[in-house]
Amino acid sequence: MIHPSAQVDPGARLGANVQVGAFAVIGPEVEIGDDSRIGPHCVITGPTRLGRGNVVHAHATIGNDPQDKKFRGERTELVIGDRNTIFEFTTISRGTADGGGITRIGDDNWIMAYVHVAHDCIVGNQCILANNATLAGHAVLGDWVILGGFAAIHQFCKIGDHAFIGMGSLVNADVPPFVMVADKYAGPRGINAEGLKRRGFDAERIAAIKRAYRALYMSGKPMAEVREQLAQGATESQDVRLMLEFIERSARGLLR
Repeated sequence: MIHPSAQVDPGARLGANVQVGAFAVIGPEVEIGDDSRIGPHCVITGPTRLGRGNVVHAHATIGNDPQDKKFRGERTELVIGDRNTIFEFTTISRGTADGGGITRIGDDNWIMAYVHVAHDCIVGNQCILANNATLAGHAVLGDWVILGGFAAIHQFCKIGDHAFIGMGSLVNADVPPFVMVADKYAGPRGINAEGLKRRGFDAERIAAIKRAYRALYMSGKPMAEVREQLAQGATESQDVRLMLEFIERSARGLLR
């Protein structure tokens, strides 16, 4: 299952049925879970852990040093969950000591060609990162987030669950759950209704999210009043409660 031209360090640990393609390089302190497939010319350096059933396509570079001038070679990690698909020329960096030491990617993500995930990022589950999407350091994506091609997320920004970031959008503030943003300098353009329908959200749940969106983005009210209105809606809607909790935790301020 390992091509004769591949270089696998004796310190690497490969699970059952792992395939390693031609000219791939697997470094020390790399763990690759059962049934994973590593394509030709990939480079995986450690400390890096990949779970089960991951597919990494040709020329991806996984677990490389963080692109941070403060990095001095300290021990940091990359942890990737199960069943992720990582396409060609993707780069994913390890963490930094100042950022907690770990870059973390969850399960069942679809990471397309030329994506960059920088140091200390956290990516949830079931996310889609289209071609050339970029996460700067310390960015956080919730679950079911979609990033359009060439979308760029500023460092320390948080993107809530089920949000949709349009193609080429430059995001420099936090995006609440369920919200869809677009344009070069990204602004809110409604909720990600189509995505929510595909994930089984019924009309009542979507209506509650729409009411919360209108309060946040269309009412013109001060944020204190918006929080009060969302708090009322949160008593009957777990989704509105999720939005309100996201707002309360926002460190960079909301994209509005």
